[in-house]
Amino acid sequence: MTAWGPRPGPDGTTRFVLWAPDANVVMLEVEGTAPVAMTATGDGWMAAEAHAPPGTRYRFRIGDTEVPDPASRRQSGGVHGWSVVTDTAFDWRNGDWRGRPWHETVLIELHPGTMDGFAGIATQLASLAQLGITAIELMPVGAFGGTRGWGYDGVLPYAVQEDYGSPDDLRALVDTAHGHGISVFLDVVYNHFGPDGNYLNLYAARFFDAAVDTPWGGAVAVAEEAVARFFIDNALMWLREYGIDGLRFDAVHAIRNPAFLDRMAREIRHALPERHVHLVLEENDATRLARGGYDAQWNDDFHNVLHVLLTGERDSYYADFADRPAERLARCLSQGFIYQGEPSPNHDGAPRGTPSAHLPPTAFVAFLQNHDQVGNRALGERLIALTDPARLRAATTLLLLSPQIPMLFMGEEQGSETPFLFFTDFHDELADAVREGRRREFAKFAAFADPDARAAIPDPNAVATFDASRTVPGPAADDWRTFYRHLLALRHTLIVPHLAGATALNAVATGDAAVTARWRLADGSTLGFAIDLGDAPAPLPTPPGVIVTDSTRFVAWIAR
Repeated sequence: MTAWGPRPGPDGTTRFVLWAPDANVVMLEVEGTAPVAMTATGDGWMAAEAHAPPGTRYRFRIGDTEVPDPASRRQSGGVHGWSVVTDTAFDWRNGDWRGRPWHETVLIELHPGTMDGFAGIATQLASLAQLGITAIELMPVGAFGGTRGWGYDGVLPYAVQEDYGSPDDLRALVDTAHGHGISVFLDVVYNHFGPDGNYLNLYAARFFDAAVDTPWGGAVAVAEEAVARFFIDNALMWLREYGIDGLRFDAVHAIRNPAFLDRMAREIRHALPERHVHLVLEENDATRLARGGYDAQWNDDFHNVLHVLLTGERDSYYADFADRPAERLARCLSQGFIYQGEPSPNHDGAPRGTPSAHLPPTAFVAFLQNHDQVGNRALGERLIALTDPARLRAATTLLLLSPQIPMLFMGEEQGSETPFLFFTDFHDELADAVREGRRREFAKFAAFADPDARAAIPDPNAVATFDASRTVPGPAADDWRTFYRHLLALRHTLIVPHLAGATALNAVATGDAAVTARWRLADGSTLGFAIDLGDAPAPLPTPPGVIVTDSTRFVAWIAR
């Protein structure tokens, strides 16, 4: 099977390929030389060789349209510009790094653009390591249209977004992280392409499944071998060429091909058996985890029920968790997912989720905030602006000391009060459609039923919206850092060494907003929690063991 992307040779000659089953003639344009007609090699593939050492700019011409290489490793001039032949050699300082076991993971999700790119993130690694973070998760870095965006509308998934830095800048970030004992995860989007800079339909309509659609555009046709290879090889590229330690696969339910997901995991595991490589899904289907291959799934249910308890909000998908929230939290702590096939009111009664009680707690990534849950709010408010500090500290303690794998969102560890908004860099009609579409989306919320209220929602395309989303430490940043550092020290000392093999014992609601939960750790001890997020918390139960940490709303203990 032909591999996507250019293959530089030692003599300065590069072999270029393109899967273009709908094109009769494809020209290779190497900057500064005459165009070369590519030769059909079978199954829709075209190929050509040219003198093009690393650093050479190139592109393809189909009819009158110049297009970038869909497997470009680097772009010059954005997603509509030239592709660049790239050397993968790098002088690794921490080349013997093999990663960390999954149960040690404490994630923090970061947006490279609001942190001044890969170099900006690198300056924060020492502080994150001191805090107790063991892994950073980068929002998607594949090239997308414009200079500002979340990355989920990428169109060139092999190329690093220019505004974040060069390929070597990303490698340097990974290398520096490894030097601090920090793993690097990358969020990848294999379910759709963005609207700006996607030329695939021009020459490879079979890349998309015309019979299936997603909320973001046409579904990718991974049953087509060339398409399957495009994404599997992309995953392997990040892991091999960049030393990435883990991948989080965005919204895989939109791929609509479970066999492909299982195949991708098998190929990755086979290719890298000597390293700790972690694969995480954004999905609400526990059956795939039981088959092996993937380490965990994001647990939106954890966030959703705690958001209801912390804020009282019941709009949109929070309606699914508004009834008996303490009972729902208890199920989340003991069984993973809250919805395990029950009808979802927010989805017109359609069933949501699959049984998950048989899975270990570490099969779930828990969080109080992430880019979706903050940025998809109309005004991008963080929890610190939506609830009181005592409740937030109690919920944070539960997050950081429970056996599920915890994930923070950048800024919460320093009490940041700045919003994280939805931002893009589209233009003309596309910009208008995105702005007005987002405002229409919030019309069903009571707070934005009035047209004037919707008009005040920040324009995603405005530079000011992006600038407002840069994380600034809050007024009590030092106190929050101390709080997080203390809890993570407890986690790493008392819980992580005994977390692999931990199992849930039980969890029960003890009030309208109160829950007690217990787990059996691998050393035979019992980890217990009691939490009360009610308006007037009742006295917490007396712990049957040694208190790990406590407050008027929370107590954690270990019994041996």
